[in-house]
Amino acid sequence: MEQKILIVDDEPDILQLLKDYFEMQGYFVMTGRNGKDALEKVSNKPDIILLDINMPDIDGLEVCRRIRMHVNCPIVFLTAKITEQDKVNGLMIGGDDYIIKPFSIEELGARVKAHLRRDNRSLRKERVKFTGALTINYGERCVYCENASINLTKTEFDILEYMTMNRGQVFSKERIYEKLWGFDSEGDSSIITEHIRRIRMKLSRYTEETYIETVWGVGYKWIG
Repeated sequence: MEQKILIVDDEPDILQLLKDYFEMQGYFVMTGRNGKDALEKVSNKPDIILLDINMPDIDGLEVCRRIRMHVNCPIVFLTAKITEQDKVNGLMIGGDDYIIKPFSIEELGARVKAHLRRDNRSLRKERVKFTGALTINYGERCVYCENASINLTKTEFDILEYMTMNRGQVFSKERIYEKLWGFDSEGDSSIITEHIRRIRMKLSRYTEETYIETVWGVGYKWIG
């Protein structure tokens, strides 16, 4: 079955280039030129969304915010410029990754493949209970603290899964990024720092226990 990509960008040349490229790679491609198009075409259940941030009517961040509670697929932002605050804002509303214009189309293709591969990989089915009341159900991709469900984004859960499967090991943000998306320093591994911060914040709402330890100058490890 063809995997479906929704590409939304207000620049016709970029939109056509990406459409042609991904169709040649065997994907079913849907396109939109503004935020309204994006909101309408999300109902077609894309497997991944490439979403321009700077659009004139409804920008990509607002589109992401509106759809994230109803759409589980990866969302990759396309942007000509970005600040650290933009990254924080995008991750807070459920984005998974960024790619900066102008970009290598081969790199974008690799990122799409990596996100889809990660999204479709098989997961362990058993429930695993960690220190205290925290429980992770890998099959259902759910995290619980006692009876409360902790709402993690897709990327946040994948980071948590990787670290909990390798409890006690220290991982740099670059290693986590490469593990999740399958490519090295070409990507922006700095977003891992914000994802880790978000995971900690969400866990802290339900428990005072520390699960992710920072190893200064090296990275992070799961100690739960």
